Amino acid sequence: MSLRLHRVAVDALDPAAPARFRAAAPGHRILLESADEVVAGADEHACPGLVFVPVPERRTGKNRRHLDRVPDDREAEAARLPALGATPADVAGPADGARPPPRPRPVGARRPGGNGFCVLGPKRPLIG
Repeated sequence: MSLRLHRVAVDALDPAAPARFRAAAPGHRILLESADEVVAGADEHACPGLVFVPVPERRTGKNRRHLDRVPDDREAEAARLPALGATPADVAGPADGARPPPRPRPVGARRPGGNGFCVLGPKRPLIG
């Protein structure tokens, strides 16, 4: 049996705002918008897609997941994202210095709705 990641579900107070950001940032589009969900992706056949679903409560703690970006030009991407609604965020490592910061250090940001993400250096491997 084969298995592939189909879509990632994201809870949001206002699903349209983060969906529009997550679609615009990589040049994707909104594929479906209804009262129950907003789906963003490259096209209806490209996986994984992002589905934003409404929830009544605000997040009360730290993000348990976030989606990092790896552009060809990190500085240009970090400069472009505020026009789409992103705001800067601190991505400092552990206070005790237990692990070294990634090289190059990621640029932190928050999308509309408040969830954070990092803009990493180009061609970054999955580990290290």
